[in-house]
Amino acid sequence: MLSFLPAPLRGVLSALLLALNTLFWCWPLFALALLKLVLPFAPVQRTLRYGMHWIAESWMAVNSFWMDLARDIDWDVQGRELVDMRHSYLVTSNHQSWADILVLQYQLSRRMPILKFFLKQELIWVPVIGLCWWALEFPFMKRFSKEYLAKHPEKRGEDLATTRRACERYRTNPVSVFNFLEGTRFTPAKHAEQQSPFRHLLRPRAGGIAFVIDAMGEQLSALINVTIHYPDGRPSFWDLLAGRIRKVVLRLESQPIPEEFIGRNYDQDDAYRLAFQQWVNALWQAKDAQLVELHRQFPPA
Repeated sequence: MLSFLPAPLRGVLSALLLALNTLFWCWPLFALALLKLVLPFAPVQRTLRYGMHWIAESWMAVNSFWMDLARDIDWDVQGRELVDMRHSYLVTSNHQSWADILVLQYQLSRRMPILKFFLKQELIWVPVIGLCWWALEFPFMKRFSKEYLAKHPEKRGEDLATTRRACERYRTNPVSVFNFLEGTRFTPAKHAEQQSPFRHLLRPRAGGIAFVIDAMGEQLSALINVTIHYPDGRPSFWDLLAGRIRKVVLRLESQPIPEEFIGRNYDQDDAYRLAFQQWVNALWQAKDAQLVELHRQFPPA
């Protein structure tokens, strides 16, 4: 425990440990990734993926260590018993902070298959970590505006093609495909701009998980719906590094993926698209009600 140190110093030490941890584990990860490129044989690639996932989980374990050093966070978690390492899952969560990712990894690493996040294509250029995400086969998505697609209709459907290629690689190993349905972090300004009907959430974007279900629905055991609540307000990533996050509340729920959604095309089936959006909106209404209750149950200190 480094709680006796000033918060800025704890933040600097945590950032240093995070950087050193990443630099230490990236080299064996890159070595296995190169082997996977030159040895395109399914049994070999399956074994190499297990090795690469073990490296990623070890990186997460060290991150959990320095998080514990920075502060002994009071965790209130329910639902981890709903997942295991043997099955594949579609996972989603509300999104409030960059800290969300390390919070999820802290609680779920080695309890379920490694979370594979949907990432913006620009993030592949983040030094070191961008290459790590590429090596671990995270799907990089290129988003096009409606205006751009109107001028370049040939680009329509590229996200679906990218998702299908990524999911095809996941068929040989259990995987947790993760997508923040809101697509971006919650802020009051974004909430007002969207005129969101939800009190604590932005509007959900259904297309991403629809593509995953289209590509690998029969492989997915369930939708794991995670709700994150920070009683003291939305933290910054620096707050996590500096040990300023006092308490984190997580609720995991397992929900079946409706059979009528399996094998359907979100882009080309209007009736299915409407039904799917209604299903996602119902999930979000329930999550918003849950967050209202969590705010009441866990007020700021």
